[in-house]
Amino acid sequence: LQHIRETGSISRAAKAMRMSYKAAWDAVDSMNTAWNVPLVESGPGGSHVTDDAEQLIAAYLRAEARHTEFLLKLGDKLPARPD
Repeated sequence: LQHIRETGSISRAAKAMRMSYKAAWDAVDSMNTAWNVPLVESGPGGSHVTDDAEQLIAAYLRAEARHTEFLLKLGDKLPARPD
């Protein structure tokens, strides 16, 4: 979703992720179906993410930041490894 937002294209997003266009299109189709409302809309001018997709991206980025913070704290609590 982030790559589609950045590039405005499923094809360019697929290339950025080193995946086939078909795999990217199938993923978009699956997300749109699972979410019950479109996350990506496509037309002659390209593709764009919807407001729901923007909210999903923001939630993912918050979760990713919290996960990173957790791992850093966990690493601080682990005993030092002997050389």
